[in-house]
Parts: sequence; structure tokens; C-alpha cells
Amino acid sequence: MKQTPVLLALLLVLLLCTCVRAQSTEGSRAAAGVTVTVTGRVTEAAGQTPIEFATVLLAAAADGRTLGGTTTGPDGAFTLSSPTEAVYLDVSFLGMETKRVAAGPVTDGRMDLGTINLAGLGQDLEEVTVRAERSTTEFKLDKRVFNVGEDLASAGAGALEVLNNVPSVNVTIEGQVQLRGAGGVQILIDGKPSVIASEQGNLLGTITADMIQSVEVITNPSAKYDAEGTSGIINIVLKKDEKKGLNGAVSVNAGVPDNHSVGLSLNRRTERFNLFSQLGVGYRELPNTERTENLDRQSGVAVLSDGREFRNEIFYNVVLGADYHLDERNVFTLSGNFAYEVEDQPSGFTFRRVAADGSLLSRWQRSETTTATNPKYQFEFQYVRDFKDHKDHDLVFSALGSLFQKDQASEFTNLTLDGANNDGRQRTATDFGTQTTTVKLDYTRPLDEKSVLEAGGQFLRDDVGNDFTVSNFDGADFVTDPDLTNVFNWDQRVSAAYATYGREFGALGLKAGLRLEHTVVETLLETTNEANDQVYANIFPSGHLSYKLSEAISFQAGYSRRIFRPRMWDLNPFFNPRNAFNIRAGNPDLGPEFTDSYEVSGILIAGPVTLNSSVYHRYTTDVVERITVFADNVAITTPRNVGTNRSTGLEVNGKWITGELLTLNGDLNYFRFARGGELEGRTFDFSADQYSGRLTAKFDLPKDLDLEVTGQYRSAFRTVQAEVSDQLFADLGLRKRLFKGRGAVNVSVRDIFASRVRERVLDNDAVRQYAYGLRGRFVTAGFSYGFGKGDTMEYLGQRRRG
Repeated sequence: MKQTPVLLALLLVLLLCTCVRAQSTEGSRAAAGVTVTVTGRVTEAAGQTPIEFATVLLAAAADGRTLGGTTTGPDGAFTLSSPTEAVYLDVSFLGMETKRVAAGPVTDGRMDLGTINLAGLGQDLEEVTVRAERSTTEFKLDKRVFNVGEDLASAGAGALEVLNNVPSVNVTIEGQVQLRGAGGVQILIDGKPSVIASEQGNLLGTITADMIQSVEVITNPSAKYDAEGTSGIINIVLKKDEKKGLNGAVSVNAGVPDNHSVGLSLNRRTERFNLFSQLGVGYRELPNTERTENLDRQSGVAVLSDGREFRNEIFYNVVLGADYHLDERNVFTLSGNFAYEVEDQPSGFTFRRVAADGSLLSRWQRSETTTATNPKYQFEFQYVRDFKDHKDHDLVFSALGSLFQKDQASEFTNLTLDGANNDGRQRTATDFGTQTTTVKLDYTRPLDEKSVLEAGGQFLRDDVGNDFTVSNFDGADFVTDPDLTNVFNWDQRVSAAYATYGREFGALGLKAGLRLEHTVVETLLETTNEANDQVYANIFPSGHLSYKLSEAISFQAGYSRRIFRPRMWDLNPFFNPRNAFNIRAGNPDLGPEFTDSYEVSGILIAGPVTLNSSVYHRYTTDVVERITVFADNVAITTPRNVGTNRSTGLEVNGKWITGELLTLNGDLNYFRFARGGELEGRTFDFSADQYSGRLTAKFDLPKDLDLEVTGQYRSAFRTVQAEVSDQLFADLGLRKRLFKGRGAVNVSVRDIFASRVRERVLDNDAVRQYAYGLRGRFVTAGFSYGFGKGDTMEYLGQRRRG
């Protein structure tokens, strides 16, 4: 901790140095002469009406080099700074002529160009221009493409607002991006993972609509992408001629339970450099109320517990990065992220042991004190090569590395309140580290205007070590428990290669691909020398078909094979003994599960209504299911590969812009599944259904007020052993826009009625287990402001792992 302020100070100095260096060229020009302030006002020639959001570009008269740019305010006025008097301006607006204005006289360092009138274009040309510049959605082989038009770019929208206009995508007032009503979306920038869109922070606020060419939505990824399962991919494609200048956003937030943060994002674009950075600091609490009951039906004895656990964190976050345009064909990106968390986890539970006749056998209190420090690092290098013969002919190399460490110490104390003695003390220590390295090469080659070939390879390595120790107090000292102490190592290496081919035949598009992956998994419990190595190779085919019936109706069909590989916490058999009667542990013998996914989708765009519907079928083998076994009132839950699952369902989502006041966004998902297999020698074949719905109403109220209300329902469902209850809950958000949209004050309430209860019941002839959990209501208020070309931003710090 003592080194943290020093490290942050050094990183801040580096940030300032990069900003200073990016401005050095312009600064040297300014040093040669007095900076000139250029002002003016843009109006319509016909009625002298001020034009808001007109584009004003400043250029050097000698060589046409761009010196700066801005957009006009509500009164049509603009202000620019110029390092020289020898300039000219290009002034433009949608549907109107572009006008070049020569430099005027300079008085006291000011060049006032007065009123600049723009005349409208001819009616026929205007209709063609407006139609071409409206945002549109279309199917393209394995994805849907939302082309960003002037209707959004001219409105000064930010990246999150653009995403909120994409069919099937919703962005909450808190800034969470959802696809088909679900989170866990992978966001790419120009087809690549990026710190700008990572979970470590939110730099999307520094990207504006006029920088975005299109947004690609991929719900059933092709062989080009990782075969690991995901709820979907959103790829933001930036224009090649990104706007230059300084973009930035600042945010201050506070909440109940405690959730306080301050964030600053900066993005500086010059002719060759794009420098981006973010600083953030905050404190937050995550309380959780839990109740459990374990009943042994043979003896009639039950153990009940209830209490609250907390996870409190102080966190720091720093992002630094730069894109360097060597020339118009070669771009290098280097970025890094450092996050540091200080955890405190005070928890307390009351336990009762009750006899079959209801009499109390014992009652005791178990308290926990846990502290931890979590440094996290991420580094990224990318190289993009665009070839001259075609705009989509390119080569992309990327290398990504991340490191997460945890140094945690816990102490548990049992204090007897009634009945039999349960006093005791216990300590645990965890020294955990994980290192992930990803190296990837992608090559795209259009063979002609109708066909394209993609090929590439990837290497991924996860290297994890977990040194876990449990010590019990014997009355004089803490003694290590050898049965619960060990060092667990996990090393996973995945090598992959892929190729896809796509071709368009008029309104019909076809794409097929094949991905090969070779996986090596090595686990080792050092103390007991227990090893479990797995080596497997798999083929992941994909196929997609798209058909455009008309401008309003399109169809798409797709197939892909997916894999779920067990992660560290699925494999590690050691656990935090917070509740010694309800234990969750990993399984070193756990294998991967595989899914064949089939999907047929249609999209209808009819004016203000966009409707998407999909029929899908998924067949999963070696399903990973959490199985609970009981002994002496202790429930131990571990993941296992158990049988198969067949799911067939219908998903419908739509958006209806009813007018200027109200927008409705809804999702409905229903599926029926059939489970099959054996567990402990007994067949468990059964069928059941599950459904969920979500409706969001967004009100655009007077006085620049936005109100958002979301209701969600998730039905109860059955697992191999248990029944999980349904959930009905609602969220609310209110935002007041300030400073002509540059700033915003927002208030959000998650789980308004504290009704998002998690209940699970396992009941059979031998045992009954009941588990209850509730996180409760969260209220957050914040202020954000975007400057330069930046958009308002909601900075919530790094997202939690669970």
C-alpha cells in the first residue's frame, strides 16, 4: 500500500508527458507567433436561422493541412484557435452546400469572420443525400451491420448512444451494454479486443458518433472467433479519418450502499497519434444476506444459518495507451492498464443445530475478518496493415498479456451462545496468481467484390498458481491442517487456426468456416503430488446464410460449434470455509462441455418499429452441472460433467420509438429443454421449460430529463437435483442533461423493491437443502461531463468478477 501513491504519481507523470509530447508540434508553431482566436456564426442563407452542429474545419492556406475543427452551438457560433493567420475554413452541414471562407483581418489576436451563410442544395440532390446518410441495419453473412448515418453523427451522439440505437442492443442509464437482454457481451474495436472497451474501465465515452462507421452485432460467431461460449459480440468499426482533437470525460459518483468513485478519461488525436488514458479511484460495498438449511432426513437433525457478508473495496485504476499511424497503411497500438484493490470482508453468521423434535441442541456465532490486496496488470500490442488494393484487405497482429494477483488472509471465530460447545478459531491464507497471454494473427483478403477469404491463428495460455493454507487454533497456537492445505497449479494452453470463405450472390450471402483447436491442460496438487493432465483436439465448423428480401425484411441462418472450458475456480478443490456446512469447491477432473448451436433469425424494420425473432436449437454434451453431496449435515457442491442437454426455443426482441416522448425496448425468450444421463448410477432423464422477459420504457421528458424504467421476470426452473425459484424485479434510472448535452446528472436504483431473491431447494428421501440469497437495493447518483469532442461518461470502476 505504501508504494501505491508513488506508483500512481509516476503513471500520472507519464500521462502528462505523453499529452505534452502530442502537443509539441502544435506548441512549437504557436511559439513562433501569437495564437489567433477565430470566431464566426453560421446561418441559413434563406432565413438567417442559426445552424447548430454545423462542421467548421480550420486549415493552413499554404498546404491545406488541418489545424483544428469544431461544431457550432445552438446560436450557430463557433470559436477556434489557430497558430497562424494564413488559414481558411471549410463550413458544411447536412443538406447544404460546403462553403470555403478565406482568412480575415486580425485585431488584438482575434479574427472575426462575422456571419457565414450556407445555401441549401437542390431538392433532388438533398433527398438523395439525406436518404444515404440515415442510419440503417442490414444482414451481412454471419452478422448484422448497423451503418451510422448523419442522423446520429450530426446530433453529437456518443458511442453508447449509438449502441442504444442498434437493434437487439440496449444500454442502461448506468452504461451497461446488453445484447438480447443479457450482459456478458464482448465489445471489440475494429475487430480486436481493446483497453478502450475493456471491463477495467469505460473509455467508450471518448468515442463519438462521427468517428464510427458501423456497429456489427454477432449473436452466433463464425469460426474466425474464439470457440469459447459468449452471449454475443459487438464490433465497433471506426472511420479511417477519425476526427482530430482532444476528447475527454469526467465523472463523480456516490451511492448507497457505499459506492463512490471519481473517473477522468482523456483521448488526444493528432495527425499520427491517438493517445488515450483514464484515471479512476473509488470505494464500494457489496452486502449479501444469506440463509441456509440442511436437514438430514435419516436423523431428523437440521443445521440452520443466517447472516450477512460484505465485500468492501478501495480501488485504483490507470489506463495509458497510444495508436501511432506510421502512414495511412500501418498503425501500431501500445496500451497498458493497472488496477489495484484493497479488500475488506467482514461477515457474521448465526448457526443453530436443531433436533428432530424441534429442540435446540446448540447455537453459535461465526464471524469472519478477511483482508486482501489485488494488483492487476494488462498490456496490449497491436499492429494493423491495410493493403492498397482493397479497403478490406488487411493484416492484424495482436499480443495481449494480463496478470492478476491476490494476497488474502482470513480469520474465523466461533463463539458458543447456547448448548453444546462450538468454540474455535481458524485461519486461512491465500497466495494466488494468474497470468494470461494471447497472441493472434488475422488476415482478410477480398478475392473480388463479392467474395472474401479470412484466415489466422491464435495461441492462448493461462498459468495459475494457488497456495492455500488452513490453520486451526489448538488453545496455544495455530496448527496447519494438512487435509485442507495444498498448492494448486493449473496450466492451460490452447493453439488454434481457422479459415472462412464468404460470398454474396445478389440478395443472398453464404459463409462457411472451420476452426481447429488443440488444448493442453495440466493440473497439479503439489503437496499430495496429485496430477491430472488432459490433451484434446477439436474441430469447430460454422456456416451462415443471409437473405435480404427487401429494405425492411431480412433473414439469417447459422450454425456453429462451441466449447466451454473449465476455469480456475471450477478446478481448484480448495475453498474459503466461510460456511463450514455449505461448501463450494472445484473439481480437478472436470472436462469441457460442447454445444452445437443452430439458429434462424429474421429482422423487420417498419418505420419506428424494429422487430427481431430467432428460433434456435442447442445440443450440449458433457454438461457442467453443480452437484451437491451430503454427509453429517455438511453440503459439498462441486461441478461435474453430467449427461446431455437439448434446448429448443424462441426469442423475440423489439424496439418501438412511439414518438418523441417514449421508446419501448423488450425481450422475450422461451425454451424447452430435455436433460439426459446418469448420476451416481441413477438415470435422471427429464424435460422442463424456462422463460424470461424484459421490458424497458424510456421517456424523453421536457427540461432535458430522461426517465428509464425496466422490469424483468425469470421463471423458475429445474436442475438435475434442485428447483430454482423465479425472480421478478425492477430497475429505475433518471438523467438530467446539462450544458447543451455535454454534462449529465443521473440517479439509478437497482432492484427497486429488493425482490431479486435467489432461492434453491434440493429435496429427496435422504436430505433437504434450502438456500436463500439477497443483495438488496442499490442507489447511485452521479455527475458526468464531456469536453472537447468527448461524451458524458458513467465511470463505475472495474467490474467485479462475481
